Amino acid sequence: MSNAAAADIKPSLATEFVFRLSVDVVAPVTVGETGLGVRRQIAIAGGTLAGPGMNGKILPGGADFQIIRPNGLIDLVARYVIEMDDGALIYVENTGIRTGPREALERLQRGEAVDPKLIYFRTVPRFETGSDKYRWMMQTLFVATAQRHQAQVIIDVYKVL
Repeated sequence: MSNAAAADIKPSLATEFVFRLSVDVVAPVTVGETGLGVRRQIAIAGGTLAGPGMNGKILPGGADFQIIRPNGLIDLVARYVIEMDDGALIYVENTGIRTGPREALERLQRGEAVDPKLIYFRTVPRFETGSDKYRWMMQTLFVATAQRHQAQVIIDVYKVL
C-alpha cells in the first residue's frame, strides 16, 4: 500500500450500548496523602444492571479504590460482583479516570451536586464469569462513560465493535 493510499484510510471506532450500571456507594474513607496522592476507598453497597435483554443486581461488598493526584485527576479501580437475574455471577474490574475543573472536583469531594457535563469520567470495565451465557463479555472490549452523584455512580457501558 502506498503512503498516499494509507493516508486516505479514515480509521473509525464504533460502539454499541450494552447496559447501565447504577452503583450505590457510601461515604469515602480517606487513608491520606501517600506520596502518590490522596488514597481513598469508597465501599459499594449495591446497585443494578439494566440493559436490552440483561438485568441484574450489584452485590454489596465491592469497593472503588482511588488516588487523587495533586492536579485533581482521580485514578480509580473499582471491583465488585454482579448477580444476573438468571443467577449467573460476573466479576467486574473497572479502571478509569475522573477529572474536570478544580472547583467542580472539590465540590464533588465534599458531596455536593455537580453538573455531570463538567466532569470527564471514563472507564474501561473488564468482566470475568464462569457462566457460558456471559462468556462473550470476557472476549469483548468495553468502554464506559460515568457520572458521580452523591450516593451513586451511573455507568453506561458500551462494547467496542
